[in-house]
Amino acid sequence: MFAQLSRRARLSLGVLAAILLLVTGTAVGYLIPTLRAPGDDSIDAGFARDMSVHHAQAVEMGMFAYRLGTTDDIRNLGYDIAASQQWQIGQMQTWLVEWHLSPTSSNRAMSWMPSGMNTLQPDGRMPGMASADDLKRLKSATGKDFDTLWCQLMLRHHLGGIHMAEIAAKDASSQEVRDAAEKMRVAQSYDISQLTEKLKDLGAQPLSS
Repeated sequence: MFAQLSRRARLSLGVLAAILLLVTGTAVGYLIPTLRAPGDDSIDAGFARDMSVHHAQAVEMGMFAYRLGTTDDIRNLGYDIAASQQWQIGQMQTWLVEWHLSPTSSNRAMSWMPSGMNTLQPDGRMPGMASADDLKRLKSATGKDFDTLWCQLMLRHHLGGIHMAEIAAKDASSQEVRDAAEKMRVAQSYDISQLTEKLKDLGAQPLSS
């Protein structure tokens, strides 16, 4: 009887030990990535937050082109920009959730940028972002005027976005962020070549700033 009880006790202890190891392993597996996650004031977090905002305007403008563009080229380019940047917003917001960080911050926009490279516009807009008046003019434009203004605004928008992506691709602490930022830079560089070509076809020039 004593031997039987001892065997049961040993089995119980073995099961308990296995459970403790499982729980400990799960906790460590959860804790280590959290400890390694970028902090609230990191380049990674600042880029994810600010580029999400920057991208949101590109999505809005892309859908304007999809609805109001006069050619298939403009409509397709607008849709592609909107779809790809909306996906990237989801990716960046997922990072913030995984890092247990807020999707927004009280920090000034682009405060994560190196000193001397925080090129906010005088009214606080991030580089390349259209003003409320710009968007109002775009929504009220028609025909060739719409196509031209959209290409000009989107070209300027992408140039500003590339400026941000280049810094994150070089200086972010997370390899995932660096890789994603580089992909954004490459994709937007391609879009810029397309937009520049469209403006030539329209007989127009990029905006001066």
